[in-house]
Amino acid sequence: MLRIGLTGGMGAGKSTVALALADLGAVIIDSDLIAREVVAPGTEGLAALVEVFGADILAADGSLDRPALAAKVFGDDAARAKLNSITHPLVGKRTAELIAAAPPESIVVQDIPLLVENGLAPLMNLVLVVDVDIETRIHRLVEFRGVDEADARARIAAQATDEQRRAVADVLLDNSGAPGEVEAEVHRLWTERLVPFEQNLRTGTSARRGAIRIVPPDPDWPAEAQRLIARLWIACGTTASRIDHIGSTAVPGLPAEDVLDLQITVADLAAADSLRDALGAAGFPCRPDITQDDPKPTSQDPAGIDTALWSKRFHQSADPGRLANVHVRVAGSPGQRYTLLIRDWLSADTDARAEYLAVKRAGEAAAAGLTGVAATSAYQKVEEPWFATAYPRALAWQTG
Repeated sequence: MLRIGLTGGMGAGKSTVALALADLGAVIIDSDLIAREVVAPGTEGLAALVEVFGADILAADGSLDRPALAAKVFGDDAARAKLNSITHPLVGKRTAELIAAAPPESIVVQDIPLLVENGLAPLMNLVLVVDVDIETRIHRLVEFRGVDEADARARIAAQATDEQRRAVADVLLDNSGAPGEVEAEVHRLWTERLVPFEQNLRTGTSARRGAIRIVPPDPDWPAEAQRLIARLWIACGTTASRIDHIGSTAVPGLPAEDVLDLQITVADLAAADSLRDALGAAGFPCRPDITQDDPKPTSQDPAGIDTALWSKRFHQSADPGRLANVHVRVAGSPGQRYTLLIRDWLSADTDARAEYLAVKRAGEAAAAGLTGVAATSAYQKVEEPWFATAYPRALAWQTG
């Protein structure tokens, strides 16, 4: 199922977005509610807290006196660590139970205020951040929640910064506008991205590719690549030895198609095959019809005809809002080394970069009017011959 992480600073209106998503059919899992549930009267969580922190953390009715507990852990790292060691596993267990109980076709939205602080973003297929400037949030907390201004500022300062939240955001939802604006944006997001993403994920289908368009370089490409790489590391674990941003979007200043290329390096093809399900669940279904790169002459194969040397496994993103290709290649194979070499050569050589851009423009023209596989094929027929001639030049650059 599709797992969405939802977060935002205090006063940003995260609950408004969660309600809009629930109205559209999302399964909402509220981490704050779970955190209260696992320490309710009669639970093992509350018993464990009393055992560690004492009975004076209980209110007269036997429930948890949260201010009393907060006073015991405030400023005490060891006490806070002990508190987290009790509550976090219980929250995680209950969260897993709720996710498992959701129907397979669900879009599960995990409402997590401390998603950034707890490093949970890479566990999600997509992260939504409700974004509002600090002063507006403080005004809302004071005006509508009755929070003292100094307290509001202190609470916000204790959370992740706006910059830290934006760094993990696949989608920024601006909630600083008029009433109803963010709900309309959520509806568009649901229809155009979340529903197709869930369908693709469930059926193991790559997001649909349209016409090939070369666009100006986007300064956000490196950060977007790193967000995907963080998810890939979670999926791969120790099976991958490295994961790199490759291809045209990894070359600074180079216009390119708005598709990220990433490379996972593994020990052998058996390891590549073992990642198929995990990568699919992370949002990158396998393309079993693509199993190799086009061979090029190498010292191992001067004629450039040994296709086995260029074997790989290929996955593509299921997210229609962020197209990406994931190449899984064997460490030390020609394809694995060549991809990194071409990226670094183009980044360093202005003339080569300009030459390659001309080839890309010619490929774009050749693919005009086509979409999907037909467009890619037409484009590659122009591009691949240039790569064959570029390989020895890149090697010469590398050796100096």
